[in-house]
Amino acid sequence: MTEDPTPAPKPAGAPEPEPIRWFGTSWVGRGTDYRLRRVVVPLGALLAAAAGAFVLRFAVEGVRLSDNGGFVNGLLVAAVAVCSCLAGLRNWKLLSEGKDQLTGWMAEDKSLGVVWIIGGVGALFAYFLRGLVEAPGEAVKRARYERATARYGRRQSGRSGRPGAKAPGRDKRKR
Repeated sequence: MTEDPTPAPKPAGAPEPEPIRWFGTSWVGRGTDYRLRRVVVPLGALLAAAAGAFVLRFAVEGVRLSDNGGFVNGLLVAAVAVCSCLAGLRNWKLLSEGKDQLTGWMAEDKSLGVVWIIGGVGALFAYFLRGLVEAPGEAVKRARYERATARYGRRQSGRSGRPGAKAPGRDKRKR
């Protein structure tokens, strides 16, 4: 006889795991749709990257048709490739370590916004690759949850006696 173990109810104030975007569940409590979503979400990112590459191909073809020369065409292809690599690296770090860990040029949102837009194909491809390893953003949420649980455990272990009891001399507020 196998019974589903029901998790013990958490006390009030205990940290709860955050849901993962596109997965509709937390990294702790994986529902029945989790495995399906682990396949569908990266495939969706790969299809979106392919569509973005198709759009960028039209842009490059439009410049090529204007007969500007091979140097301009090569420069444009190189610029798109560099932007895609930079956006892919930034997105990988963002999904694996979190936004608060971005430093230097990776932390620039406004001044490098055009680079991130042009490099959207690289960012989507990084999302696809990260989705093959784990749910994108799962490591960040897991680390945040473990830190919150450790803080909560330290706060709870620091209390002595009855945890719900008030400290002496603090029964009434003076007005």
